[in-house]
Amino acid sequence: MHFMKFKLCIGIVTTLLAIEQAFAADFYAGKTIELSVGSDAGGGYDIYARTLARHMGRYIPGHPTIIVKNMPGAGSGRAANYIATIAPKDGTAFAAIMPGAIMDPLLSDRGGALFDPTKVLYVGTASNDSRVCLTMKPSAVKTFDDALVHPVTIGAISTNDSTRDYAFMHKRMSAAKFDVVSGYKGTVEIGLALERGEVEGVCGWGWSSIKSQKPGWISDGKINVLVQVGLEPNTELTAMNVPPVWKYLKNDEDRQAVELIASQQVMIRSYIAPPQTPPEQIGILRAAFDATMKDRQFLEDAETQRLVVEPMPGAKVQELVRKLYATPANIVERARLAISPP
Repeated sequence: MHFMKFKLCIGIVTTLLAIEQAFAADFYAGKTIELSVGSDAGGGYDIYARTLARHMGRYIPGHPTIIVKNMPGAGSGRAANYIATIAPKDGTAFAAIMPGAIMDPLLSDRGGALFDPTKVLYVGTASNDSRVCLTMKPSAVKTFDDALVHPVTIGAISTNDSTRDYAFMHKRMSAAKFDVVSGYKGTVEIGLALERGEVEGVCGWGWSSIKSQKPGWISDGKINVLVQVGLEPNTELTAMNVPPVWKYLKNDEDRQAVELIASQQVMIRSYIAPPQTPPEQIGILRAAFDATMKDRQFLEDAETQRLVVEPMPGAKVQELVRKLYATPANIVERARLAISPP
């Protein structure tokens, strides 16, 4: 009798799963999913998102087409706000956003946040990363110790972007003599400015993005990598004798503040969906994302483009964001001060 009941339960579960998959296939069949990227075309976030879009549809029942649309602005806050307020809420829209957009409402004192990072639904994150400061080879500043003595011009994007926030963080917390020139539209534009000699260096650029966007800078020895920022040391950068930021911090409170800022790097390439997305659809998108991160064709595609794939499931990202927003107020205030202009 117990065996028959067990078989009956298995049969019911199997039937329910088949019904759910059929419903999902009917829902997504013939549809288009819009993936908004909160950066300009050609940047690291754009490259990752387009690579994901080429493969993820195979793991969504009904095999919808995923199209990529660039929506730069406010350090990807514009794309995040679009997803949180305007985008379709039926599982046909999600976005690739920078971690600065997730952290800005916590660390900014401007008020009027574009969206609530604790309310959007996280599909997953494709990688974590170390961020670096670098200068071009001709610069007199070739090490971070040099930057503590000699002024150097640092190119940056805008408020809410790591290139600006991390430059000011180093300036405030380590007394680096950075002259921050902000207003560039993206890392593509900063890269051109560096090559033209408009600025000498940049901070807060992900090491994996540099390897993907500017591999010749590394292979041809065109840059000086000054310092690395990450909760854990990057093996490759450590082998290159790039010192960690912790070496230059003065006290434990500063360290806790920088740890809070650097925590965003664990979710450096996050994908979000609207808060009102139905549980069935968010479950499908999360499962498809997780499957894509293990897909052989996707991984080969990513390797060709020098993309680092170290994913975290959406539910874990959701919990991490919740914990970050529960950080004690004194540490938040110290981190907020760290990334503010002097």
